[in-house]
Amino acid sequence: MFDVAPTELLLVIVVALVVIGPKDLPKAMRFVGKWMGKARGMARHFRSGLDTMMREAELEELEKQWREQNDAIMREFPRIDDVNAPTPKPASATPNVSSEQDADEAAAATGQPETLETHAVPPRDGPLP
Repeated sequence: MFDVAPTELLLVIVVALVVIGPKDLPKAMRFVGKWMGKARGMARHFRSGLDTMMREAELEELEKQWREQNDAIMREFPRIDDVNAPTPKPASATPNVSSEQDADEAAAATGQPETLETHAVPPRDGPLP
């Protein structure tokens, strides 16, 4: 990031030695070192916060994609328990009725329940156990 050539570093040391003096130079270097450590710590903390936010955003995006794919699969292949399609009734077994009460009476007269619950069974790919 900062490109400091050895000649530039030597020039800064000579200027610091002349301006600060050889007696106070170690104290000034400790002070500069402490501030550099604090600056690096703050930068590290900031970077880790950004990395955490990016990871969370990626996880949210992956979770959203997973939900969309899961919903698409569930629409295409509904669970066996969720399939409650009534079986078609033969036309000759029940007369044409217009209301639900008439349908109940007609079903009672023929002895058949109004609707039958069926469950879809997926095909097997191998031999039976």
